[in-house]
Amino acid sequence: MTTDNEKDHFRDEIRKRYAETADSCGCAGASCCSSTGAEAAEVSEKLGYSKDELEALPVDSNMGLGCGNPIAIASLKEGETVVDLGSGGGIDCFLASLKVGDTGHVIGIDMTPQMLSKARQAVEEGGFVNVDFRLGEIEHLPIANGTVDVIISNCVINLSPDKPQVLRDAYRVLKDGGRIAISDVVTIGDLPESVSNDLNAYAGCIAGSVSVSLYEEMLKEAGFSKVEICINEASGEFIKDWFPGTGVEEYVRSATIEAVK
Repeated sequence: MTTDNEKDHFRDEIRKRYAETADSCGCAGASCCSSTGAEAAEVSEKLGYSKDELEALPVDSNMGLGCGNPIAIASLKEGETVVDLGSGGGIDCFLASLKVGDTGHVIGIDMTPQMLSKARQAVEEGGFVNVDFRLGEIEHLPIANGTVDVIISNCVINLSPDKPQVLRDAYRVLKDGGRIAISDVVTIGDLPESVSNDLNAYAGCIAGSVSVSLYEEMLKEAGFSKVEICINEASGEFIKDWFPGTGVEEYVRSATIEAVK
C-alpha cells in the first residue's frame, strides 16, 4: 500500500515537471506534451480536436497535452456547470465554455501554479466571462457538494497516486444525474517493472495507468453507474511518440470513460 508520504512525493514530482512544462512547453520531462503553436495543433488534431475547435482557442492555451478530446463525448448543454480535473493551459475549459454559454460555468482545477497563471492569462486575452481556474488537488476538489453537472478530464487521472479518492470526490461534487466524460490512458498488458518504477514514465502518463477492469471497479466503488470505457486502439500511433523506441505503446492505450451519478 502506498503511504501518504509516497503519494506526496509523486505529487511533488508531477507538480515540478508540469511547472517546467508550463514555463517552456518544451516538455521538460513530461512526454505527453508538445510545443505550442503549429506542432501543438498537429498533435491535438491527432487526439481528436477539429481545426475549428483549435482556431477558437486563446493563443498558447493549447499545449499539445492530453490523450483525447473529452469535449467530444461530454454532450455539454447551455447553462451547465463543468469542472475540468487537471485543466493545464485551459484548452478543454475554453472549449467547454463555448458549449455552455454565458449562463453556464466552467471551473478548471490544477495543482500547478504556473499552469494556473498560463490559463488565467488566456481568460483575460480571450475575454471569457464564464471560466475560472482554481488551485487544488483533484483528490480534494475546492468545490461544494452536489453543484456540478459534468466533470471532464484529459489524461490526468492516471497521474494521481490515489485514483479511488479522485473518483470519490468527483462523485461528491456532482449533482444527482451528473456525469463524467474523461479521456485517460489505460493498460492493455502488464507494464514492465522498468516502466512502472520510472518517474519519467509516471509523469509521462504511462506508469500510473490502470487496466479497464480496475478503472471500472473504482468507478463503481465510488458510486457511479452506467460505466462505459472504450479503448482507442489507434492511439498506439501517437503514444509511441511519447517515449520513442521504448515500446510503451505495446502496453497502454487511450480510452474514453463515461459514467453517471
